Amino acid sequence: MEPLQNKTEERSIIAKYGDKTRSPFKPTGAFIGASWFALLVGVIGYCIGLWNATMELNEKGYYFTILLFGLFAVISVQKTVRDRAEGLAVTDLYYGLSWFAAIAAMVLLTIGLWNADLARSEKGFYAMAFCLSMFSSIAVQKNTRDAKLFEDKEL
Repeated sequence: MEPLQNKTEERSIIAKYGDKTRSPFKPTGAFIGASWFALLVGVIGYCIGLWNATMELNEKGYYFTILLFGLFAVISVQKTVRDRAEGLAVTDLYYGLSWFAAIAAMVLLTIGLWNADLARSEKGFYAMAFCLSMFSSIAVQKNTRDAKLFEDKEL
């Protein structure tokens, strides 16, 4: 394949066939703000629910630890999946452990809530706050990485 003549030609080829190295677009301020807002609402709501809950301190610690474990795990999954998509080296062991940790956090929360002596509305609240926190942490990490790649390309 011969070299590209100009940026317009390069952009048209990328638009038509895609680009493995991925030319990032800067995330919009609205998406960055919405992602951070969702993360804060999910985490703070979950923590306020724990603070006000009438459960033993060790139970509160269990649910809080599951939240932290889940946040770290899904960010790790997002990073490894994206690294692989961009052609960066990721070992199969770390890739598998990331997925295992994310799934384990979800399973442990489910088992904990299933066996908890809580009203169904409380169980639903914790499950939804957890899901919102997990999804929004992935979006925040994606935005952070896209913004960094965009800055690096601009320099």
